Amino acid sequence: MPDKAGLRTQLLAARTLLTTEDVQRAADALAAAALELPELAGARTVAAYVSVGREPGTRALIDALHTRGVRVLLPVLMADNDLDWALYAGVEGLAKARLGLLEPAGPRLGPEAVTEADAVLLPGLAVDGRGMRLGRGGGSYDRVLARLARAGADPALVVLLYAHEVVARVPEEPHDHPVHAVVTPDGVRRFAAPRPV
Repeated sequence: MPDKAGLRTQLLAARTLLTTEDVQRAADALAAAALELPELAGARTVAAYVSVGREPGTRALIDALHTRGVRVLLPVLMADNDLDWALYAGVEGLAKARLGLLEPAGPRLGPEAVTEADAVLLPGLAVDGRGMRLGRGGGSYDRVLARLARAGADPALVVLLYAHEVVARVPEEPHDHPVHAVVTPDGVRRFAAPRPV
């Protein structure tokens, strides 16, 4: 089994082979599948993120949630790689930020705002059959998951991926948290309840 760095390299290389049409087709399928999730259908607040480049697309999903009246929190990357949060107010309220990210330009709500979310959409590169997620390695979402655990918050943790990114095994470390579900263009896969942290 490759280590985390090796697996990240393989998965990122596979994403570079996707065409713009592949990415758009997948984004439409992801939005349709995710909007059917009971965890999102009943959510009042969802923490999400704006996909960039060849990441599985989130924009249609974010817009649909916003149109439903869901309070959508989007991350703002701080200098130490931790995440602050701000409300999504429509695509016109997004601004270019460092690392090629798009972030909401509105008032910051603080890093603890994520603890109010009923569901958290997590970026990732892979998830395995146990629900273990492989992120990009920056640690931003490890901090978010640790913050949720400290606060006793228990939102639904959902990863959006391409179908080939559901893999046999993701290397894990003690600080890694399993997720509740993965949504791919092929549908939804749920996992056993994550272990207590």
